[in-house]
Amino acid sequence: MPRKTAAPLSAPSGAKLPQPIVSSAHLVSPESAEMSEFEFGLIVAGNAFHRWIVHCMAAAGLKDLTPLDVLVLHHVSHRARDKRLADICFIMNVEDTHLINYALKKLQGLGVVASHKSGKDVTYAATESGRACVQRYRDIRETCLIDALQADNALNKDIGDLARLLRVLSGMYDQAARAAASL
Repeated sequence: MPRKTAAPLSAPSGAKLPQPIVSSAHLVSPESAEMSEFEFGLIVAGNAFHRWIVHCMAAAGLKDLTPLDVLVLHHVSHRARDKRLADICFIMNVEDTHLINYALKKLQGLGVVASHKSGKDVTYAATESGRACVQRYRDIRETCLIDALQADNALNKDIGDLARLLRVLSGMYDQAARAAASL
């Protein structure tokens, strides 16, 4: 089935249309320039988020962690339940288990995560030191990030709406990845 193409946008004579803000103009589709704008926003926001969590964790006392290390520590601390490697990978949507395993080994070496063997299963949990770092991270996050949201209550609703949209888009990207893998 042939793909439909959108008609080029036109502007009143003499006026220029705003160009989409994208990182890869060659990928902009006439079907959805918005998707390219979203992807660029995701790249910029993702990098800012990664920079934030690394600096926040450094301020909490754990320096030289990668963004994935920080996220693994937070997940291992989540709800104070032991986690298996496969469960961590599943929840974090990471296919490469060796990346998570490497982060776990690094966190164990720092004394903030411990492993426990139960039969054939190995589980991971935050140590007391790890929980203390996560609590300091939370306190810093409240001061540096969450307090800024007090100025605009509508922003919290927008953030909730955006979170739901990101979960939907995550599913779309996962489905597209499966389709591309089968080509």
